[in-house]
Amino acid sequence: MKTVTIGSYQVGQGCPLLIIAGPCVLEGYERSLAIGRRAKAICDKLGLPYVFKASYDKANRSSLTSFRGPGLEEGLKILAQIKKDLGVPVISDVHETWQVEKAAEVLDIIQIPAFLCRQTDLLVAAARTGRVVNVKKGQFLAPWDMKNVVDKLTGSGTDKILLTERGVSFGYNTLVTDMRSLPIMREMGYPVIMDVTHSVQIPGGKGTSSGGQSQYAPHMARAATAVGVDGLFMEVHDNPAEALSDGPNMIALDKLEKILSDVKAIDRIVRGTKYGLE
Repeated sequence: MKTVTIGSYQVGQGCPLLIIAGPCVLEGYERSLAIGRRAKAICDKLGLPYVFKASYDKANRSSLTSFRGPGLEEGLKILAQIKKDLGVPVISDVHETWQVEKAAEVLDIIQIPAFLCRQTDLLVAAARTGRVVNVKKGQFLAPWDMKNVVDKLTGSGTDKILLTERGVSFGYNTLVTDMRSLPIMREMGYPVIMDVTHSVQIPGGKGTSSGGQSQYAPHMARAATAVGVDGLFMEVHDNPAEALSDGPNMIALDKLEKILSDVKAIDRIVRGTKYGLE
């Protein structure tokens, strides 16, 4: 398997489980920083590499009036400052090709949203930045379909690739996760990440916003780690009920340490990963 370097971290077989965590959308500098600082402290305590995540623009919200975030310019300024303050890599999504070059000036990982994972021009633009590219598997794709995505990226000059599972559509407003997809995608030779919170989302379940079943996110994290993923993606918040996006599927910060302690123990058994801070 290809080992991918992100800042001072390495992701892949034999490397510690990568944790990508933060609010769904940037909710201003202070609150976003506070969430990231707490998540980083927990990861540092457990010896887990941490990447801060938050969207500068949620371009696929259910409603026209839903909060989207601060936008590209202001959002990148916030992410750059959080990156500096916490000393960690940062990730956010891009939605259009014109955003990619500017985003790459700040982001360590460029994320391709699930709905856009087949957008060739977007994949090519992301690949050409030289940044790590994380592609979320679309809810409409089989895991083996991601081979075409990988080929688009490698054909555009990059092997810095992460593939993320986030569930597949099962009827209306329902997602399910086929755990077979994790080893299937991993056989493509690149690290696989499990999105444990979007996979318990209920897309459009509230009419003008999405619902979710956050109580199942810890189970999803443990199950995916037992299958043998290389990292976990999760949306966390100090008060999910107040979150401006995806609150129903978020993990509360006060529950994060227990979840990560569990998955670290599972990861050690399944992948034989050695953690160096003990």
